Amino acid sequence: MLVVLVNTLAVIIGSTIGLLLKKGIPESIRDIVMKGIALCTLYIGISGTLKGQNTLILILSMVIGSIIGQGVDLDKRLNSFAEKLEGRFKKPGDKVSVAEGFVTGSLLFCVGAMTIVGSLRAGLVGDYEMLMTKSVLDLISSCVFASALGIGVLFSAGFVLFFQGAIVLLAQYVSPFLGDYVIAEMTCAGSLLILALGLNILGVTRLKVMNFLPAIFLPILLCMFIPA
Repeated sequence: MLVVLVNTLAVIIGSTIGLLLKKGIPESIRDIVMKGIALCTLYIGISGTLKGQNTLILILSMVIGSIIGQGVDLDKRLNSFAEKLEGRFKKPGDKVSVAEGFVTGSLLFCVGAMTIVGSLRAGLVGDYEMLMTKSVLDLISSCVFASALGIGVLFSAGFVLFFQGAIVLLAQYVSPFLGDYVIAEMTCAGSLLILALGLNILGVTRLKVMNFLPAIFLPILLCMFIPA
């Protein structure tokens, strides 16, 4: 769990630096930076989806996952929590949504391949290299995101701690089911959510991305019945 705490601290430090830098950045610069972030997010999502090996797995994961997510309404639950933070911390005249920063940061820092594979390796064999590398990347990206999306990105550190910590602690129980094929399909589904997130940031769509989150884990089950 130590490396998870390091990753969480990296997000906190990076976000804090970004918030401090934000005060001296004009609104027009912040706006174009946010669009640049959205374009980078689209690139990350597109490149990750290409790692999938079976389109049928992706389709079934997204369909079943969306039904589960919508049934539980994960988006509403997470946004309700984020809105409470917003009511407490959003400053008058601040155009940036605390909830948007929280949800965006939570997803971007948690649904990528490095999160899943790195957390599994940390929990199974004590290999912290991938998560340490991710911590450095998250330190930099959280700085950029926080400068554009505000304090919500800082609060997403709590979601990073919970999500990655859960994978590390459960790694020994799920490892027998996680071959390269399964991880590739999980990465593909997660990257598709990142792609959707980028479209949301650009204002092209208003997808409830959190309601698709269960799709990331469904390949663990589906790959047992559908060969590569």
